[in-house]
Amino acid sequence: MPQLNLRERLVDPKSPDRRPRRAAYALPTFFTAGNIFLGFYSMVQSFQGAMAFAGNSDAALMHFSQAAQMIGWAIVADGLDGRIARMTNTTSEFGKEMDSLADVITFGIAPAVLAFAWGVQFTGDPGAGLLHEHMHKFGYFVAFMYLLCGSLRLARFNVQKNPVPSNPGRPDRKYFVGMPIPAGAGLVASIIYLLGGQPLQWWMASAVWMGLLGLTAFLMVSTWRYPSFKEINLLRPRSTIFLLGAGGFIYLVWNFTQPVLFLMMTSYALSGILIRLFGAIRRRMRPPRPQGTATLPEHQIG
Repeated sequence: MPQLNLRERLVDPKSPDRRPRRAAYALPTFFTAGNIFLGFYSMVQSFQGAMAFAGNSDAALMHFSQAAQMIGWAIVADGLDGRIARMTNTTSEFGKEMDSLADVITFGIAPAVLAFAWGVQFTGDPGAGLLHEHMHKFGYFVAFMYLLCGSLRLARFNVQKNPVPSNPGRPDRKYFVGMPIPAGAGLVASIIYLLGGQPLQWWMASAVWMGLLGLTAFLMVSTWRYPSFKEINLLRPRSTIFLLGAGGFIYLVWNFTQPVLFLMMTSYALSGILIRLFGAIRRRMRPPRPQGTATLPEHQIG
């Protein structure tokens, strides 16, 4: 009896066009629902952390750290739902819309709430007067801009079929146009997780934090090129070197979780900036192209 792959096993035998069974569509939706739950739970932990820190409780650090961890696990769930949908041939417009709404909640609202509660809420002395008041107002604005830019990034991804970045790359590779919102949320969460959930209280540190949050918002709505890993097929046979590298990576994440995750998210955020910078330098040093020379079309994704 021939072995059937996952997609073939989920085919409805009564369907003339070999569509998947109805129950198969629930599998990727399950991971999307889990994504929404993790975003909701992250917000609850942020609220509890703020209340605990206001009451001088040491539990505040645990709550903020857990809020950041929930965003990290949501990134994993978000990566799985799309891959599972493609593997099982259960992609649908409903699934795409639900995934976008989940991303707004988990990678937009939840990180914005966490970023303000952790990095701005307890900045300075309440008796400091105008400085304390203006820091909080500016913190509200920056956190909202992060949420707004993330929402705009998702909307652009949904409506544009083949967007081309302002610094196109190789035609045989796919790229994101602007930093994806899960990467922006991961950057915010990795910094908070690295610092153990200890809220910022010095106004200068809070100012730097808001500057970083504003930069993250800009990178999401930019048209700069970011690497995409969607073309990687995890089911394809791999070499021994790849397996050794994967094992080493798992070891590092398991034993040095906080710094490794921070380096991963920071490196990805910087990759778009460096690609843009090196591309601009390369274009300036490149000799002028002869007139009438056609360029190959780019193959990009949102």
